[in-house]
Amino acid sequence: MDIIETKIKDLLVIKPDVFMDERGYFFESYNKARFAEHGLEMNFVQDNESQSMKGVLRGLHFQKPPFAQGKLVRVVKGAVLDVAVDLRKGSPTYGQWESVVLTEGNKFMYWIPEGFAHGFACLEDYSVFTYKCTNVYNKASEGSIRWNDPDLGIKECGV
Repeated sequence: MDIIETKIKDLLVIKPDVFMDERGYFFESYNKARFAEHGLEMNFVQDNESQSMKGVLRGLHFQKPPFAQGKLVRVVKGAVLDVAVDLRKGSPTYGQWESVVLTEGNKFMYWIPEGFAHGFACLEDYSVFTYKCTNVYNKASEGSIRWNDPDLGIKECGV
């Protein structure tokens, strides 16, 4: 497993070790001990999955404390442009964003810690997106930001 740092501290792209042969492939999408070896101590309490068509935009969503969520996200089928925005007050990258293309082919995962808004745009029909969360969803704690908010400066949503 390779950990790829982004320009935003703690926001990581994770490239798993994928074993392929004539039968197909195998990889560990999460292994608590292996993640801990890389300093990633997570306690997941909820898994979610969504399926969307090309052009669908989901987010930018976040959960306010005490229900803030860290998310380990990946694509099972299709492709998405995934975006995370740093909302951590006092962070040197507050208000900055980073994006990564997640596909069924590259099998990359994106670790989005607590304190970030998160969203994605589907690049292919029938994209299946899954994520593990460090806290349960709480409707009263949900917030959102427009992906095209001029203060963010996100120029395209990938669709």
